[in-house]
Amino acid sequence: MFRLGRATVWFRTLLAECLDTSGRFPGRALSAGRKKEILLQVHGEPNCGIAEIQMNRPHAKNALGKVFVDELYETLDILRYDENVRVVIIKSNIKGVFCAGADLKQRAQMTDSQAVHFVQRLRSLMDGVASLPMPTIAAIEGYALGGGLELALACDLRVAASSAKMGLIETTRGLFPGAGGSQRLPRCIGVGRAKELIFTGRQIDGQEAYSIGLVNHSVPQNEEGDAAYQRALALAEEIVPRAPVAVKMSKVAINRGTEVDIASGMAIEGICYTLNIPTKDRQEGMAAFIEKRPPKFIGK
Repeated sequence: MFRLGRATVWFRTLLAECLDTSGRFPGRALSAGRKKEILLQVHGEPNCGIAEIQMNRPHAKNALGKVFVDELYETLDILRYDENVRVVIIKSNIKGVFCAGADLKQRAQMTDSQAVHFVQRLRSLMDGVASLPMPTIAAIEGYALGGGLELALACDLRVAASSAKMGLIETTRGLFPGAGGSQRLPRCIGVGRAKELIFTGRQIDGQEAYSIGLVNHSVPQNEEGDAAYQRALALAEEIVPRAPVAVKMSKVAINRGTEVDIASGMAIEGICYTLNIPTKDRQEGMAAFIEKRPPKFIGK
């Protein structure tokens, strides 16, 4: 059962992380002096921004190489403490591919111990994506294979072009989904379906992914090749006007609550609700309702 005393301390720590306004960027300094494999673009009004993590490694189809992983870590560090960002979209700048998965050429040059360490870093990276305080949306236009699908699974929401191809194909390479796929896929689509896809290494298209609940939306690809991104952007724009603290607390309650029994989940929900009560956004929401006007949430 969930211990309420420990839970309260845990949630206070979590709230400080979610609502940090110090402007500190922990961890690594941004890389410089070379072409970036991960680009970050933020657009929208101040305090209402939509951030785009753009994967940009064309020669390797966005494979998860060392530089790519380092730069993605750096970008997550920035976003985690940016109070102006309300939604994050992860997309590819490479036509026809989201992320091809592991960089097997680099992996082949690693010793066994180096490979284990690197996969541990990948697992931690996916956890970093999943633990971003704001909602995250994966826009999948093309191939999302192996670690690429694990990256998408770490996001809160997924939008795919109907022609996109997805799969945890590690068993076709003598490997095993080691960056969260064996855990997040069954939580997303159910144990039986997840076992079937992992055991067979099968690839499925966006429409089938939608039919089994792997993605939230499947859209026909357009001439520009960015149909999934356009739908993800529309979804992000629908989330942006909502109260940021309430959205963040909802994410915490859902993520943590689904990991425990229902009684403990209710306790988590109660703690999150209590933390949201004193916010200025809640007061603004009540005032806007009484005054019959749209609310203007500031994330405080």
